[in-house]
Amino acid sequence: MPIQQSEVLYTAVATAENGRDGRVATDDGRLDVVVNPPKEMGGNGAGTNPEQLFAAGYSACFQGALGVVARQEGADISGSTVTAKVGIGKNDDGFGIIVEISAEIPTVEAATARSLVEKAHQVCPYSKATRGNITVTLA
Repeated sequence: MPIQQSEVLYTAVATAENGRDGRVATDDGRLDVVVNPPKEMGGNGAGTNPEQLFAAGYSACFQGALGVVARQEGADISGSTVTAKVGIGKNDDGFGIIVEISAEIPTVEAATARSLVEKAHQVCPYSKATRGNITVTLA
């Protein structure tokens, strides 16, 4: 169920100039980066790009969700990492993205790690936002 405006705890604000070939910055100045299309898409690749920013946000959010699930399950996930690979390509409507999420959790057995990742995927806000809209694979 979607949250209501009155339930919002924090709102991030970012403004882009010139789309994929410009700059994006947050209103508090903590993020201010040049964005350029990657070389694979005909750009100069000098700056970051929306897919990298999405991958960074998704991996951080998913790691947080993994921590919540691990605490609920009494699992130790210290030293764990989450990697998000965000791909962009042409589809019927122009362009679309796909995501692959992988987690390295050295402190638990493989079956436990898989279960924690699947549960994190159910509670992660990024996973919820993308569910049914893009392909997200858990590796």
